[in-house]
Amino acid sequence: MDTFEEQENPFDTDDNKNPSSQASSSTKLNISEPSSPPQTDHYSLPAPSYGAFPQQQKADHWLQSSDDVEILIVDAQKTSVGSNSPYITYVIRAGNHEARHRYSEFESLRTHLVKLYPTLIIPPIPSKNTIGDYAVKQSKAKEDAVLIARRKRMLQTFLNRIARHPILSNERVFHRFLDGEVSWTEVLNSPPITLLPKNILKAPSHNPTDQEASPAYQALPNPSPTHPLRNPDQRFLDSEVFTSRFAAHISGPMEKVSRRTMKRWSDLAQDYQELGAALNGFSLNEQVLNEQQGHLSAALEKTGQANDATCASTIKLAQDLEQNWVEPIHEYGQFASIIKKLLVYRHQKHVQYEMTQDALVAKREQLEELEKSEREARRLEEALGRGRVHRSSSLPGRAASEEGRNEDEQGEEQDHPTQQSLPSLPPHPGPSTVRRRAPGMGFLSALSYTLSGMIDSDPETARRNAISRNKETTSQLEDAIHLAAQDLKYSSSTIQADLDRFQRQKVADIREMCINMARSHREWAKKSLEAWEEAKREIDKIEEHPNRLPESVLPDPVPPKPRRDSTATINGR
Repeated sequence: MDTFEEQENPFDTDDNKNPSSQASSSTKLNISEPSSPPQTDHYSLPAPSYGAFPQQQKADHWLQSSDDVEILIVDAQKTSVGSNSPYITYVIRAGNHEARHRYSEFESLRTHLVKLYPTLIIPPIPSKNTIGDYAVKQSKAKEDAVLIARRKRMLQTFLNRIARHPILSNERVFHRFLDGEVSWTEVLNSPPITLLPKNILKAPSHNPTDQEASPAYQALPNPSPTHPLRNPDQRFLDSEVFTSRFAAHISGPMEKVSRRTMKRWSDLAQDYQELGAALNGFSLNEQVLNEQQGHLSAALEKTGQANDATCASTIKLAQDLEQNWVEPIHEYGQFASIIKKLLVYRHQKHVQYEMTQDALVAKREQLEELEKSEREARRLEEALGRGRVHRSSSLPGRAASEEGRNEDEQGEEQDHPTQQSLPSLPPHPGPSTVRRRAPGMGFLSALSYTLSGMIDSDPETARRNAISRNKETTSQLEDAIHLAAQDLKYSSSTIQADLDRFQRQKVADIREMCINMARSHREWAKKSLEAWEEAKREIDKIEEHPNRLPESVLPDPVPPKPRRDSTATINGR
């Protein structure tokens, strides 16, 4: 399939656009080439008519009041409200409003956003606890402070990414999620979530909850994600290859090395802590033994304190790297999986279009064969009709001659009777022609009669019924291929535009990650340098050679003996 050139960007707002919808069941499409439906403003994602809510959501005005919005998760509290077992609820602060949601409700929000917007990149949420976490910590896994703190940060990032998205930020479901006066159960049991179809592939891509969508969507096939394409779009093939390489690199070497680096920084901090404690204890011991010379004990104490300070700065460095490097790396690994699923959806839409093309071609060929058979049958019937008319025109003369011949024969019989007519005798009774019905034959006869009634044995009627059904199916497929072409065009354009937006976001995020890493190392080095410079000043107070006696008590130096000449020994002197 040729690439869709000059696609509109759904993230650009243009007031001059004139939305129109031109879908006709009678439209004839040239299926030998990629369909080009009329240019419509599908990409502005028209607001679905869900019906009026009881009250205007408070978060709407706050989110739309400023581009620089910041949603905070200020606390994580343990509660058991509405449940038999305790769970963690996260306190969300959006402007002056607060809402409380548990992890499963965040997960539900994201799941339904994926269904409402199948062509957009929905940000990820932190992963669930692994089986290993539960095996190691068992019942305490949900109460792990480190896990809860990590979830707070990543869930906050999830909400802020949605709030800054040019399309997702306007979604009413998201606004109601931030409204503390609306329960999530109420949101799940109201539009648009209750209007979501069972199969997203058989719904409009721009608005899966559209209740006025054409019934022809139900005629679209449901292709497999692995179904090959006849004419793939090279742009998205390149996107799939790039995403696979990106995912392999992010989720492979980068994340593994980052985790290993974090572990080594944590081990180093632990070593600094143990070394600092040992030096502090050693300084106390030296202070007791050498009360007259306290410079050594003070220097040891300062060295121990420098190790303690380095331990604290290393722990802070590890925490900063965890928040500003390791977690974003993991998040972008999740983004890669999300983009893969997005490209699979677009691939299925493309396969759906090609399969509908094939089905329409097959139906048209079948219809042509049936119409050809119908034309041949009509020609044969017309020929037989002309033959019957010709025979009927020659029948009157032949009938008159036969009638005269019969009259002559009857006259001869009357003139020469040969025998008398005999009285009629009753017929011989003979064997009876009535046959007794075998047991069970009544039911079989009735069933046979019913089946013969169901089966149209008249080939002409069957052919005409087949033509009628085929025309109906062909018309439905023509509508379906028009819708599939529109969906494919919209999906390609919207996914490409969101991929471009994601690329810009990725570049900005990775730049910020690198800056944060450099800043964290600089602060770690600065604090460590200050602690070790203070220790050095105390160490400098110790004499250079404390194991030598003072110069005042040293004896006078002995002059060196003259060196004996070796030639004197040789000459015997």
